[in-house]
Amino acid sequence: MTSLYMDGNATAPVRPEAAEAVAAVLAAGGNPSSVHAAGRAARARIETARAYVAALVGAKPQAVVFTSGGTEANALAIESAVAAGSRRLIVSAIEHACVLETAKASGAAVEVLPVNGEGLADLDWLAKRLARWDGADGAPFVALMLANNETGVIQPIAEAAALVHAAGGWLHVDAVAAAGRIPVDMAALVADTLALSAHKLGGPQGVGALAAAPRATLSRRLHGGGQERGNRAGTENGPGIAGFGAAASAAMRDLDEAGAQADWRDAAEARLEAEGAVVFGARWPRLPNTLCVAAPDYTAELQVIALDLAGVMVSAGSACSSGKVAPSAVLTAMGHAEHAGSSIRASGSWATIAADWARFADAWIEINHRHAARRRATAA
Repeated sequence: MTSLYMDGNATAPVRPEAAEAVAAVLAAGGNPSSVHAAGRAARARIETARAYVAALVGAKPQAVVFTSGGTEANALAIESAVAAGSRRLIVSAIEHACVLETAKASGAAVEVLPVNGEGLADLDWLAKRLARWDGADGAPFVALMLANNETGVIQPIAEAAALVHAAGGWLHVDAVAAAGRIPVDMAALVADTLALSAHKLGGPQGVGALAAAPRATLSRRLHGGGQERGNRAGTENGPGIAGFGAAASAAMRDLDEAGAQADWRDAAEARLEAEGAVVFGARWPRLPNTLCVAAPDYTAELQVIALDLAGVMVSAGSACSSGKVAPSAVLTAMGHAEHAGSSIRASGSWATIAADWARFADAWIEINHRHAARRRATAA
């Protein structure tokens, strides 16, 4: 039996449309900053892709700045806010490490916005904190992701934006896990900046984007030429950007199908719960492709290895930690530290079908039974 890939939140399989777009640009060549015919054609391909990416999140094309990925997009927003005068940053407790670590490295003071047991940001805490904001710290900057990459829980972004803007602040939204899986409308979210990554939705790795609303003033961190409307120097990654655009277009086309995956996930979830698994975030809207579960007394590392040997690939927490399996910081922040070392994440992609979720459940139940049998034998 072929291996089953259930780690779409780490990276999705490349869509055929994206692979074709990358290959076409590699074959065509041309520097998009050149004024001759090949350069103009390269520029046209980038602007077409920019329009597709913008449409996916309800932004204007001129608001989109291409980057090397979601990490750089998040960094560009944070560092721009600091350059604009923010001396104190509020970062939610469930943000991706690239947001928290960039905030810590920025030189500004960092405060953590807590979350409840379901993984939802505590907006009462945020309202009280903003009400006593010290103007000497500059305008407030708040980072709150749209949907968590481990639990899939979707955050109340528009409500957070109202609080932040009433205080004259800047709301940054990491939408890397959400884009292409649920509808994303930057205007409805009222986000000031929004980060994206191509490879999460079927594009190539190594390319992302930051969409910026008029309230946000970007300050380029890479200097040299005037590429990306002066926001990011360096020759654009033409093949990657073209692949990103093709993937964004396909993702927008397939949004309804992406939503249907929730039923398959829920069926698998019910089977795992019946076997004693603990599910996180199920009482709040989640990404349709994401399931985070823990098995008491069965470490995440052993679950991942056992499933891999069974031909099913999942992950433990975020996949951006150089292959390390560590207790989930997200579950710890949610108050579930006792399960932080035994949680895994199964996440579908655009290529996942109903049978894949059923096979994942079959495999997990089998490895859990074997683990329980070993524990009984050891205890005896």
